[in-house]
Amino acid sequence: MAEELEKWRYPRFFSDTIDENDRIIYMNDEDSKHIAQVLRMRKGDKAIICDKNGHDYLCELSSLENKNAIEFGILDKKDNLAEPDVEITLFQAVPKNDKLDFIVQKATELGAVRIVPFLSKRCVSRPDAKSADKKVQRLQRIAYEASKQCGRGKIPGVMPFTDFKSAVNSIDSDTLPIIFYECGGKKLSELDLSYKKIAVFIGSEGGFEKEEVDYALSKGTTAVHLGERILRCETAPVAALAVLMNLTGNL
Repeated sequence: MAEELEKWRYPRFFSDTIDENDRIIYMNDEDSKHIAQVLRMRKGDKAIICDKNGHDYLCELSSLENKNAIEFGILDKKDNLAEPDVEITLFQAVPKNDKLDFIVQKATELGAVRIVPFLSKRCVSRPDAKSADKKVQRLQRIAYEASKQCGRGKIPGVMPFTDFKSAVNSIDSDTLPIIFYECGGKKLSELDLSYKKIAVFIGSEGGFEKEEVDYALSKGTTAVHLGERILRCETAPVAALAVLMNLTGNL
């Protein structure tokens, strides 16, 4: 077992251009530069390359002729075991400063499949459309890097900013929606966690207005809490995801 695990402990990348017929993987310009100039990998060095769909490939660097399009030969393939069997979407009210960077990084490490930033009534940070688009691009990059670091088989999507009601109304019928509310609700252990999809709503600094919670409840969302202590907005999603992953057998 230890030998098998050690076999797959190499630098990790993602690629959209995996040719199983020719057993070749072509790296994009950015990753090629990182491989050649930062990691200084040489022909024959090994890496793990994931297809973003839950499959890992053990590869050997086969060509450095084009520094902007490095090629790897496929040696072996296996299913990635880091993806949870429950799909959790984190709906996160936009906090101040760069707290969202931390939240996206940790949500990725803990197995969230999607992060949706939204604006609620108590959000202090309210970026304009242009700033929000740039922020989403940066957050997607953070999710990508975190996915490589923690061995994910898929890269969580960071969705465009939206408003609270639109976020609530986007939930599908096969999804369990829960909203964290410091003024009461169920414990996570009291929920029906047989659902394979869970939507988690967490507020920014100051949490949610009561009318927002009431609106979510009217749409079938369940109010939950994380105990008697008031957690910071950047702590709450980490705690919530960790507990949910544990309760569903994914941690």
